[in-house]
Amino acid sequence: MVKKRFGVALITTLLIIILATTVGCGKKEARQGSEIHSAKEAPKLAGNITVVGSTAMQPLIEEAAKQFMEQHPGVQISVQGGGSGTGLSQVSQGACDIGMSDIFAEEKEGIDATKLKDHPVIVQAFAVVTHPDVGVESLTKKQLQDIFTRKIINWKEVGGKNQKIFLVNRAKGSGTRATFKKYVLEGIEEAKGDVEQDSSGAVHKIVSETPGAISYLGIAYLDNKVKPVKIDGAAPTEEDINTGKYPFWAYGHLYTKGEPSKVVKAFIDFVLSDEVQNGLIREMHYFPVKGMKVERKP
Repeated sequence: MVKKRFGVALITTLLIIILATTVGCGKKEARQGSEIHSAKEAPKLAGNITVVGSTAMQPLIEEAAKQFMEQHPGVQISVQGGGSGTGLSQVSQGACDIGMSDIFAEEKEGIDATKLKDHPVIVQAFAVVTHPDVGVESLTKKQLQDIFTRKIINWKEVGGKNQKIFLVNRAKGSGTRATFKKYVLEGIEEAKGDVEQDSSGAVHKIVSETPGAISYLGIAYLDNKVKPVKIDGAAPTEEDINTGKYPFWAYGHLYTKGEPSKVVKAFIDFVLSDEVQNGLIREMHYFPVKGMKVERKP
C-alpha cells in the first residue's frame, strides 16, 4: 500500500515538472517571437542630415538632433548656424537637407518659395535686451524705433542712466532682424549700429559685456547677464503672444527642397511629436506650434 502511494506521488511530481517545463518554454518562445516581431516593426533609419540656418533655432534643433541620433544610431545629423537667409539659400540650392528659418521663404528676396516645403515646428519669442545696468524695464515701440534710428542716443532720454546707447545690429541675412523690422520697427530701416553680428550667441556676449548696449535675440538665450525689456508693457511670454499683446515673435520653420526623404521626414516628425513639443521645446524656452491661438501668414 505504501509502495502504491509512493508510486502515485512520484508520477504526480513528474507530471508537474513536465507541465511547468512545457509552459515555461512556451512563454519563452512567445516572448522571443514577440521580440523578433517588434524588432521587425521598429524603423531602421540610416543616413546623413545637414541642417543650416537660424541661430535662434539652433540650440533646440541641436538638442533634438542629439536625442534623435540616440534613438537611431544609423543617422548622423549636423546642425550649423549662419542665419535664416543662409539656411533658405542653402536648402534652395540643395547644399543642405533642411534650412532653419525665422521667416517665411516668401519673405526672403531671391528665394523661389514654390520649390520649398514649409514645416513650421515651433513658435519662438524674441526679446529686446540691454546691458543689465542701463536701468530700463520697458520701452514703447516708438521709443525702440527712435533708438534704432539714432533719434535717441542716451538712456536718460527714456528713463535710464545718463549713458550713451551702444547699438548692436543683427546682420541683414538674419531672420530675427527681419522679424524685428517688420513687427517692432514697423518697416523702418535701422541706422548703422556700433557693431553688427549675425549670431545670437555673439550678440548675447557683446550686450552682456558692453555698458549701454542694446540688441535683440531669441528668449532661449536669456539669462542674468542680459536684461530683457518689455515692449509696451508686454513680455515675451506665451500668454502675451496668444492675447496679441506682444508683437516680437515668429514661427520657426524647417524648410526642405520639395518632399523630404524618409530619414529627413522622420526627424521633422520627431520635432513635431508630443514628446518634443510638450517637453524639450518648453524646457528650452520655445513654444509648441500646436495649439497657438494666434496665426501669421507670409
